Amino acid sequence: MTFRTLLTVTGPNQGEGDLKLAADLCEQIDAHLSVLVLEIAAPPSGGEYAAVVSPAWLEERQAELKRLEKRISDVTAFLFRSAVSADLSDDYPDIGWADDVIGRRARYADLTVLGPDLLASHTLKDKVIEGVLFSSGKPMLLVPEGSRPTLTPKRILVAWDARVESSRAVRESLDLLKGADDVRLVMVDPLEGEFHHGAEPGADAATYLARHGVKVTVDRLPSSNHSVAEVLRQHAGDVAAELMVMGAYGHSRLRERIFGGVTKSMIEGQSLPVLMAR
Repeated sequence: MTFRTLLTVTGPNQGEGDLKLAADLCEQIDAHLSVLVLEIAAPPSGGEYAAVVSPAWLEERQAELKRLEKRISDVTAFLFRSAVSADLSDDYPDIGWADDVIGRRARYADLTVLGPDLLASHTLKDKVIEGVLFSSGKPMLLVPEGSRPTLTPKRILVAWDARVESSRAVRESLDLLKGADDVRLVMVDPLEGEFHHGAEPGADAATYLARHGVKVTVDRLPSSNHSVAEVLRQHAGDVAAELMVMGAYGHSRLRERIFGGVTKSMIEGQSLPVLMAR
């Protein structure tokens, strides 16, 4: 799809780094920038009754609202100086509702961008990822520290496992794939058969992409006692990929949190931008 609106989420303790990153991406593709300024409310200690009578909790809430107002002012000033078309919204949700708030806002953007500042903020990062992937129906772009993000990449790695999440990620990134010079459709230990990758793993997906004019090469890789995430990261470096495209949370969030998974590994240990969809 064509990205016309990019969303970025920012909190009171962040600087201008993620804002500049998102604005630069908007300039690359002539897109609109939407910014959500968020302060997650501190939960009361001791239950709802304590929330009513505790002066310390009320003072903390007032301090949070002041930080939110300051951040709104700073972001407004940044957007005023920026050359891109932009809008700003804000919210002050309780932690239990933050992902829903973010997800609702992300429904009105084509892509949510998570920069290094946000990825370093543990609570806000988790809420943004869950909100976008599970409540918006839209993709997100993870941009780790030290990477060079672009929405006009020439070399893309597609992590393909034949699941519906992978199919969705490919569909959401189709315009990027069509504009690339080299797209690697990568499978790790692919299984043949009707309920897996088909009689020739990768052939159906490659044919689909080729019909859209994508210059695609199929790479079938053995894990060789390494994790899928490690194999994908290594191959991305080997082919000098500028972007990885992958489906997210093929298993439940609970299972991934307890046992780990490719999605979790990619979120926590990546060196290049990753576009994820579910």
